[in-house]
Amino acid sequence: MSSATAGVLFLALLVAALAVVHVPLGDYMYRVYCSEKHSRTERLIYRTIGANPYSEQTWANYARSVLAFSAISVVVLFIFQLVQDKLPLHLKNPATPMTPALAWNTAVSFVTNTNWQAYSGESTQGHLVQMAGLAVQNFVSAAVGMAVAVAFVRGFARKRSGELGNFWVDLVRGTLRILLPIAVIGAIMLVAGGAIQNFQLHDHVVTTLAGPPQTITGGPVASQEVIKELGTNGGGFYNANAAHPFENPTPWTNWIEIFLLLIIASSLPRTFGRMVGNTKQGYALVAVMGVIAAISVGVMMLVQLHHHGTVPTAVGGATEGVEQRFGVPDSAVFADATTLTSTGAVDAAHDSYTSLGGMMALFNMQLGEVAPGGVGSGLYGMLILAIITVFVAGLMVGRTPEYLGKKISPREIKLAASYFLITPLVVLLGTAVAMGLPGPRSAMTNTGPHGLSEVLYAFTSAANNNGSAFAGLAANTVWYNTALGVAMLLGRFVPMVLVLALAGSLARQRGIPESAGTLPTHKPQFVGLVVGVTVILVALTFLPALALGPLAEGIH
Repeated sequence: MSSATAGVLFLALLVAALAVVHVPLGDYMYRVYCSEKHSRTERLIYRTIGANPYSEQTWANYARSVLAFSAISVVVLFIFQLVQDKLPLHLKNPATPMTPALAWNTAVSFVTNTNWQAYSGESTQGHLVQMAGLAVQNFVSAAVGMAVAVAFVRGFARKRSGELGNFWVDLVRGTLRILLPIAVIGAIMLVAGGAIQNFQLHDHVVTTLAGPPQTITGGPVASQEVIKELGTNGGGFYNANAAHPFENPTPWTNWIEIFLLLIIASSLPRTFGRMVGNTKQGYALVAVMGVIAAISVGVMMLVQLHHHGTVPTAVGGATEGVEQRFGVPDSAVFADATTLTSTGAVDAAHDSYTSLGGMMALFNMQLGEVAPGGVGSGLYGMLILAIITVFVAGLMVGRTPEYLGKKISPREIKLAASYFLITPLVVLLGTAVAMGLPGPRSAMTNTGPHGLSEVLYAFTSAANNNGSAFAGLAANTVWYNTALGVAMLLGRFVPMVLVLALAGSLARQRGIPESAGTLPTHKPQFVGLVVGVTVILVALTFLPALALGPLAEGIH
């Protein structure tokens, strides 16, 4: 069997598995977020944090809760890293010292669900910080994204209401009822596949056949690996991330990890359909996601298998930076899935991809990571694009736009447009400042178009809360740690506040019945419109930067 054929089979099995779990998982998440019952453990947590699970919040109170919880998380994780040498299970001689700038960047990174890592995990962070700091944020940052998405959907589902639910209830339920059970099952599967899970510090030395001793780094890897994928986080226990055999040992664990990083985001549209009382609307969103993903995966596999890049086509594709146990096609699927979502995990070196392969990874993030996107963020990003689409369609026919029985007035479209514009503004402004200053420019390993691509990729990844990188950029500097940290915060929380404000505006409306002039938003015509609007808007925004970076490199 050729590598291309094996890659197609790998992809087909992945799509089939996602289709099988779409309805049951989507329905389960609907029941989780709509249930009025609270378990004993949940009630204990509410009493501990002083939250009333029976009261609901306005969009402003919901947003304040999100921001307060995230701000406290940043401070706690920042301090945790700086004092880790005084705590158990710490590294005695870390290769990279944990400076305040690096601790700030890492704390922001994990709280914003970005997991950008300007350090080597196994030689910088101790086991306690990995488990009780980073892995915990992998759970709760994902749950925050899901909570905001559910609050946004309530804005469509409710009429003449000023309330969107309770953030603390949504946060706890998302963590305990959805993320934790799947993570336990997934971790067991990874351990069965060869991923390690122990408390062995970096003091296990073996003698190699070549003679020199080698340190075998252990740790609680599988438990962090599973939530890193499931929560679309991406930060690895090891510097090599999912390319490391202790994190991702075999081709079938590679398949499981891709499945995990897609499973929740691809099922949330079903939850959305159930909550608004029309499952066809959920299927329409899944269709949009599927079309975008199919085009992206097709292009990525094509250019990696056949495009002349860093290695000749004769050797079977662009194999530089690719793990041989996975091969080019499966690695291309992983790269595409991790950038179509906000995961950022990698099982190959994106910096070694062909120029057009690297451009596809960039473009996936610049689309807003909506196919299917991050857990929660993918759904609310896609709904924003649907609102913009009905607005554009309304302009074409001279009619006030409507979506799911709610009018899209100037207030709603201003909020939606602001959501769409904030990330490109952060990406392009950050890249321009970095290229205009000699210090940040000197951090580029490469010059010319590829060097620009490294910087553009860094800010695109940070602002879209992805976390993957073109590793040629030396990002562990005070400037990049600070600037990328600011980009992560702006790219995460400004859109969230805009989404919640939009949800509050929609929830206050009384709702309007469909009429003969209402645009059907569950049919193939609308699916095509959303795909077209998404691609055109992103192309108009980022094409000049892409032309100077990966496109120029590809032409050269």
